[in-house]
Amino acid sequence: MGVDNVFLLEALEWFDESGKELLHRLPEQGSGEIKFGAQLTVRESQAAVLFYKGKACDAYGPGRHTLKTGNIPILTKLLSAPWGMISPLRAEIFFINLKVFTDLKWGTRDPVAFRDAELGLVRLRAHGVFNIRVAQPVLLINSLAGTMGRYTTEQVEDYLRQVIVSRFNDYLGEHLKSLFDLPGRFDDIAEGLQQRLAQDFARFGLVLDGLYVTSITPPEEVQQAIDDRSRMSVIKDMDKFVRMKAAMAMEKAAASGTEAGAGLGLGLGMMMPAMFANLPSSGTPQAAGTGEAMVRCSDCGMMIPASARFCPFCGHQQLLNQQCDNCGKNLMPGAKFCPRCGHSTEERALEIVCPHCHTANLPKAVFCNQCGEKM
Repeated sequence: MGVDNVFLLEALEWFDESGKELLHRLPEQGSGEIKFGAQLTVRESQAAVLFYKGKACDAYGPGRHTLKTGNIPILTKLLSAPWGMISPLRAEIFFINLKVFTDLKWGTRDPVAFRDAELGLVRLRAHGVFNIRVAQPVLLINSLAGTMGRYTTEQVEDYLRQVIVSRFNDYLGEHLKSLFDLPGRFDDIAEGLQQRLAQDFARFGLVLDGLYVTSITPPEEVQQAIDDRSRMSVIKDMDKFVRMKAAMAMEKAAASGTEAGAGLGLGLGMMMPAMFANLPSSGTPQAAGTGEAMVRCSDCGMMIPASARFCPFCGHQQLLNQQCDNCGKNLMPGAKFCPRCGHSTEERALEIVCPHCHTANLPKAVFCNQCGEKM
């Protein structure tokens, strides 16, 4: 680097091989006896600041510059004998890297609380990247680096990450009402957050050159709720959708060829009549494709053909010989108590049930008291 010359002039320059250094000091071991007439070379992506006698004296842009200090070759070394042959006219050069440092990561280590207008209090995780560059070299040296020989993005990244997360929490609470509004708003959030962070970075001589939000993720249960809501907005007829899913499940079960699949298909097959029984119809309820009149099962309430002897949904017998007075349940011949409600049937043992309207009549009645038909 040309900074260890005792009697000759120095030639000062610096190359950042790591790509992460914000600044670098020459001499690296501390201040030195940079002499009058030393040559300083600054690249286009750099700036340099000369500190002489402990103060920032001058800043240099790209090009070759001649430095002016009180250290004269050979003469200064002789005059510094009282100080142990070390000149008290100390000087050092700080090289500042002015390039844009990209792909710095930011994100929430722990979930942050967010009060959603629709979902209530949820915890979010957010991640992204940001870019920085040095805008004020002297301010960077005085506020961050101090007398350090080198200062890298790794040393400042953790602090800047915490600042971004803190501002992100405030910005999200002020400008976002619900997580359902997130899609399509990442750019707006990033732009607003970048403007809010400008002052925080400027106090260290830095500029936030770009900030990007790559993800904002709620917990799994909240993600499931968002997905369910999206599906509901797509499905216009939930009844048809349920029937379609049931039919698809039956098809998959039959195609599997396993005993479990066969059992599942059988069970769904038994459920299908009930699922399709309530399809909308016009006029008098009729059996599909036959024009036969439909009646309502007295036990389960489903619409069934009037000629059916048993309800295909619950198995309830439609041709009655004897019925419970209390709940209407069909009774087996000779039953003394109702199997549903426990009501005694002995007092009706001699009653006659009309085969037409199923109304109980007095013993030995010839015509039904309800419909007038002959029994």
